[in-house]
Amino acid sequence: MTANRAAAFPAVYALLRVAADVADHWVQTDHQAQHKAEPGAEGHLALAGHVATYTATQAAALLIGNRVLGLGLRGRSMAAALALSGATHYLIDRRWPVRRVAEALRKGPFYKLGGPLGGAYLLDQATHHLAEGLAAFIAVRD
Repeated sequence: MTANRAAAFPAVYALLRVAADVADHWVQTDHQAQHKAEPGAEGHLALAGHVATYTATQAAALLIGNRVLGLGLRGRSMAAALALSGATHYLIDRRWPVRRVAEALRKGPFYKLGGPLGGAYLLDQATHHLAEGLAAFIAVRD
């Protein structure tokens, strides 16, 4: 990675992270939040709608940030980063993958701590942060 790409990484990560918070907490509808982890078509449709607006919000942030900050990101790298972020967001927001990993790592009691906005939410967010870090790396890779 060149020095310019290394310098762009924190900016790209910040853009993805801010956009993710906006998408998760302002853009996502109450219906999507309430139903996205449910089995069957309703759950998958709610989640697909959420991930579409989530990815669009991140795309807007990356495009604007790239232009305003002069990051020099390539379209294909941004697209790959957004694809990774969207796909991992879909998987994480089904909730069961994070729960199963937490249980496998003996973090089950922490996952259950404080109800859905306690440990489960914190592990969910930490997993999103990890995915966004990887996406930021992909965005600046060339």
